[in-house]
Amino acid sequence: MDALLVKTPADWAPFALQDFDAFLIDHAACERKASAVGMSFVVRYPDREKILGPMIQFAREELEHFHQVYKLVAARGLQLAGDAESPYVNLLLKHVRNGRDERFLDRLLTTSLLESRGCERLHLVAAELQDEKLKAFYGRLARAEGAHQTLFFDLAKLYFAESVVVERWNQLREAEAIAITSVPYRHAVH
Repeated sequence: MDALLVKTPADWAPFALQDFDAFLIDHAACERKASAVGMSFVVRYPDREKILGPMIQFAREELEHFHQVYKLVAARGLQLAGDAESPYVNLLLKHVRNGRDERFLDRLLTTSLLESRGCERLHLVAAELQDEKLKAFYGRLARAEGAHQTLFFDLAKLYFAESVVVERWNQLREAEAIAITSVPYRHAVH
């Protein structure tokens, strides 16, 4: 599934990794927040039974990724920091509509886009890293994110007509492209 209308430029990964410690701390936060997103679907939509199992599994996987990245953070003698807002994520989430069904659809699709961007960028990081263990680690995480991007899109199609999903998907893809090109590079995943 090719979700992204705009690819991350080739010079992003070298820039992001100029401060690998900052990147790593941000990456840990992203994995932790992703786990929380999975559980937020369970909490907000317990009546949408078809998402419960997949969201619990997603939350577990992301929590495991957080644990793995946290181990790297700790091994480098770093400490986790409080959440730093991502201008890119904030721009994308401004397009999430109100209303129970509208919000549900938009959150599924924006999460799919966030996972898509994360997948793309973790592949770029893996390709840029010189340390073979880190390169392999980031390659594994990138592949896992690839499965997550289709998960949310497919779940949306369980609850909404495909034409509705595709129309909103295309609108949000355009919003994502504007968001990612509107923000400066950071030593961060997004």
